[in-house]
Amino acid sequence: MTEQSTYFPDGGPIEVILEGGPDDLPRAHRTGQSSLATRRLKIQHRNGYEHFELVDGDLLPAVFRWIMRTKIAE
Repeated sequence: MTEQSTYFPDGGPIEVILEGGPDDLPRAHRTGQSSLATRRLKIQHRNGYEHFELVDGDLLPAVFRWIMRTKIAE
C-alpha cells in the first residue's frame, strides 16, 4: 500500500473487488477480504506491481479500479 493515513479506522476486514488490470491476474486476487488502511492497493504480479484505487461510493463491497502498473526496480 502506498499511503500512510488510515482510511478504514476500525481495521477490520472488508469485502474487496478489483476491476480492470491485466487479464492474467490470478482470480484469487480479484475478490476476497482485506484489512485496508488506505484508498489504494498494490499487488505484486509478474515482474511488477498492479495499482488499484478505491472507487467512491458504497464500501460493501469495496470496489477498487486498476490505475497503473509499475516495474520492480532491479
